[in-house]
Formats: sequence, C-alpha cells, structure tokens
Amino acid sequence: MTAEIRQLEIFAARIRIGSLEAIKARGFGHVGGSLSIADTLAVLYGAVMRYDARNPHWPERDKMVCSKGHAGPAVYATLGLKGFFPYEDIKTLNQPGTNFPSHCDRLKTPGVDMTTGSLGQGTSLAAGMALGDKLKGRDSRMYLIVGDGELNEGQPWEAFMFMSAQKLDNLTVFVDWNKKQLDGYLTDISDPHDFKKKFEAFGFHTQQVDGNSVRAVYEAVQAADKVKGRPRAIVLDTIKGAGVKEVEDTFSNHSMTVGPEVFDRWINSLKEKLAALEEEVAHA
Repeated sequence: MTAEIRQLEIFAARIRIGSLEAIKARGFGHVGGSLSIADTLAVLYGAVMRYDARNPHWPERDKMVCSKGHAGPAVYATLGLKGFFPYEDIKTLNQPGTNFPSHCDRLKTPGVDMTTGSLGQGTSLAAGMALGDKLKGRDSRMYLIVGDGELNEGQPWEAFMFMSAQKLDNLTVFVDWNKKQLDGYLTDISDPHDFKKKFEAFGFHTQQVDGNSVRAVYEAVQAADKVKGRPRAIVLDTIKGAGVKEVEDTFSNHSMTVGPEVFDRWINSLKEKLAALEEEVAHA
C-alpha cells in the first residue's frame, strides 16, 4: 500500500500547486481552506470515488459536494488534473466569463456535482441527493465536505438529523476542522466544542483523524464505507493553509491577497516537495 499512498501524496501536492496557480492568476482568493482539504480531495478522486471524466453526468457515479464552496480552487485543480477539462482553464478563476467562479457552480464547471457557497446549504443538498440515489436503487456514494466555521449555521444540524433519521449509509460527511473561520479562531467566535461527540450524538458512525495525512484519510474512508444503517462522519484534524508553512503561520489566511512573487515562492516550495516525492517513488 505504500506505493499507492505515495501516489496520493503526489496528487495532493499537485492539487495544492493547482489551487495556488489558479488563485495567483486572479491575485487573491481563498488560500487557507483550499490547501487544508487537498489531502481529502486526493483520496476521494485518486483512490475512492467512481466517476467518468468524459461523462461527468453519469447517473451511477459517486458524488462529491463541497459545501464550503469557497474552496473551489482546490476542487477545480482536482478536476482539471483528472481530465474533466483542460487544466490550464483553472487559471481563469473568478474572472469575467469564466467557468470557474469563486464558489462552485454545477452549471458552469464539468465535474462539479452541486452548486455551493451559501454556507450551511450544502448539507441539505447532499442529503437530498443521497436519498434520491437510494430511492432510485443506485449504489452510488455521496461525499460531503463542510467547513468547521460553516457549522455555526443551524441548517447543517437539521440536515444531519435528517441524514440519521433516513439512515443514509451511502453518505459520508467530512468536517474540515482547521480551527479557523473568516474572522478568526473558532473558539473565539463560536466554540463548537467536540465535533466527534456531536456527530455521535446525532447517530453517525464517527471517526477523527489527521486530515492532512492521505493515509489516515484513506483508511478512515475505507472503514466508513463498511458501515451499514447509518451515515458516517470523519472529522479531519487539519491545519488551515496546510502544505505551505508561510500560509500556515499567517493568522488571516482565509482569503489572501499577495503579489505574484509570493505566490511563486509558495508554488516553488510545493514543487520541491513534489519533486522529492516523485524521486522517492522512482527509486522505490
């Protein structure tokens, strides 16, 4: 399995590079929360989900809803790397006439399964989609990514109750617990306390793992997919801006505006990590 894990680490590094290249082209954007979920996206699209980039509307596909829709750059980088559209197109992020708006839009971007960005609403949408697949007899799986700050909203918790009541065992919720939201630390704004205990109280099979370890995320998904009769939750213990030390160490790293030379410095640091991973695989 080590070789497969290394390939997922390589994929995650490329997603991070793509996220920054897209944001660099615009000059500003949601850096922190895009970088923190790169490992989860690498696992989902690199090892777990069934999809067809040539037929993105294939009804039997597994689906992913990124409710924290401002992490669109990471989603776009992932889909571009997987061939849903030409990779270079992501560099039109949030520019006039683009198919890559700041928040994910299923009517614009091939491979995006649901429009999101109005925080709190993605949970309800994913619940309905998962129930719809069940009613249609599909064995499709639904994966939902929510932000920790997003869970200040009441709507997700109503949706979580619905998921549990409907026994949506084809649905896995990932909480990107990167400890920050737009205006600062969660604990300073609206302390969520223990996400794991909350989801357990809502009837979910729940795990908490290192969300910036592709191995930990992959193993958690494998365990979750075996659960029957109830929805699953994986609390991702992540660092906002993960993968770029300078971003990790910046307090206000939700949306960042920096010069091209700074983006280049960050991208080059990731490319160095990528090269080291690729060399390790080549000599394994």
